[in-house]
Amino acid sequence: MSSEVGGKPVLRVVLLGAMLVVTWLVWSGFFKTLLLSLGAFSVLLTLWLTKRTGYFNHETFGFRYDYRILGYWVWLAKEVVMSSLDVTKEVLRPTLRIQPRTVELDVSDLEPLDQATYGNCITLTPGTLTLDIYKNRLLVHALTENGEQGLLEGAMHRRVKALRG
Repeated sequence: MSSEVGGKPVLRVVLLGAMLVVTWLVWSGFFKTLLLSLGAFSVLLTLWLTKRTGYFNHETFGFRYDYRILGYWVWLAKEVVMSSLDVTKEVLRPTLRIQPRTVELDVSDLEPLDQATYGNCITLTPGTLTLDIYKNRLLVHALTENGEQGLLEGAMHRRVKALRG
C-alpha cells in the first residue's frame, strides 16, 4: 500500500478496517474462534478487494466526516423511532388514512456521496423510500402526508449537508 497517493490512503484503509471489525463484532455477537477468524478473513478480503479497485486513492472516497457523524446518527435514530411510531399509528387505525405520494427533492448542493447518504437515510426512515437519484434530484415515495412534509421541511437535508462542515 502506498502511504500518500491522493491523500491519506493508509489512514483510510485503517478507518474502513476498524469500521468493518466493529460492525462484524456488533452484528455477530458471538466471540468464538471460528467466527472471529471468519470475520477477520472477511475484513481482510474486503480491504484487499477495495484497495485493488483503487478506491482509497480516488477522490470519491468520501468518508471525510468527523465527530459530527455521531451526533447525526443519534438524531437519525430518533427520527427512525418517531417515524416508526407515526407509520404504526397510521397502519393500526380502523380506517387507513395512508395517502401514498412521490416528492422530488433538489440535492444539487450536495456532493454525490452526500446525495447517496441522504437517499439512504430517507430509505432507513419508515414510511419513506428513495426511488431514484438522477441529475441532482431525489425521487422519494412517502406513505403519508407527514412523511412528505418532513422531507419538504428539509431538516435531514440540512443535517447531511452540515456533515461536511
